[in-house]
Amino acid sequence: MSTGTLVAIIILVVVVVAVIAVATSLMVRRRRLRERFGPEYERTVEDAGSRREAERDLSTREKRHDELDIKPLSGSVRDRYARDWESVQGDFVDRPEDAVQDADLLVTSLMRERGYPTEDLTQRLKDLSVEHGRTLEHYRAAHDVNQLSMKHEATTEQLRGAMVHYRVLFDELLTDGGQARDARA
Repeated sequence: MSTGTLVAIIILVVVVVAVIAVATSLMVRRRRLRERFGPEYERTVEDAGSRREAERDLSTREKRHDELDIKPLSGSVRDRYARDWESVQGDFVDRPEDAVQDADLLVTSLMRERGYPTEDLTQRLKDLSVEHGRTLEHYRAAHDVNQLSMKHEATTEQLRGAMVHYRVLFDELLTDGGQARDARA
């Protein structure tokens, strides 16, 4: 076998190994993002129009989230928020629209207390998606009903559903205490 043929075979093997390594790396990255973001992964792919762009966006979210100072709640703060939620939930019977708006404010306050920026809804959703991607659709649905509620266009059933949706994210924010972040560190 000539030297040229041997070099060509070696180059071909190196290229094949490199392609396999890159493909494996992309598959591992995709699987990790899917597991981390849950349903938010597919939603982002759909919104972005391509997996590559969506995965770039999700990776950017992770980097931004890692720079945030997400912190656990002390027991007393957690208890105060739990009492506040019980109060908001109790108000639902007599004032359902007000209770939904109060639930939105309470969830936003809890996010802020944990260290999430809360000024911009779009960014808030992106920041939450990193650790709360599986419950984020609940928050979106509740927020949409809250917007209807502010215009007095939400039905009682929609308002009840919004309270349930807010409760899902509220409970997750209240109880996880940043443990998912600490486990990665």
